[in-house]
Amino acid sequence: MTERARILMVDDRPENLLALEAILGSLSQELVRASSGEDALRALLKDDFALILLDVQMPGMDGFETAAQIKARARTRDIPIIFLTAVDTDQHHAYRGYAAGGADYITKPFDPWVLRAKVQVFVDLWVAGRRLATQAAFLRRQLEDTTPAVDVLGELRDRLALVDDALLALGTQVTEGGDPTEAIALVERRVTSLRQALDVLGEGPPVAGHTRREYG
Repeated sequence: MTERARILMVDDRPENLLALEAILGSLSQELVRASSGEDALRALLKDDFALILLDVQMPGMDGFETAAQIKARARTRDIPIIFLTAVDTDQHHAYRGYAAGGADYITKPFDPWVLRAKVQVFVDLWVAGRRLATQAAFLRRQLEDTTPAVDVLGELRDRLALVDDALLALGTQVTEGGDPTEAIALVERRVTSLRQALDVLGEGPPVAGHTRREYG
């Protein structure tokens, strides 16, 4: 089951909150009411929210002051805010809304379809963000649980160098007239080890998936 986004609706007038619930109810998300800026801040202390719908004109702490408090908190600063206001005569209101960290600014009376569409966009972004976070956590666990991959070319160079050393030791034994039996056995072991590494490389699985144990 898909996790529902929690949307905080902040307005001092109950009829406005009821209207928002009627408009957004069809989105099937969790709608939370707050009747003041102080109520909104308390709600944000208890739960995580995908979006805040914030009325500008409220007694006491208005929408801009509330937004400033929200953006000052590390836990809530990234929650998008849509400002809702009936004041559209002051050209500075929209600027103040964006300056306060608002993601959008809608004046009343607003088109219900437009509001619902905008809220849906933010909900979709929240869902996508949660999905990416889950995938990132999964990949991080996979990387932590996986043995580091071997540098194939580096591994082959190391094993070839061991073969060269064994051949050099064999040549020394022969030149000096000593018993070459042990040196020959060493060369055979080194060649076998190199052949095992080459065999694994030719089996077909992705190189990055091999570990040092698989090379013998």
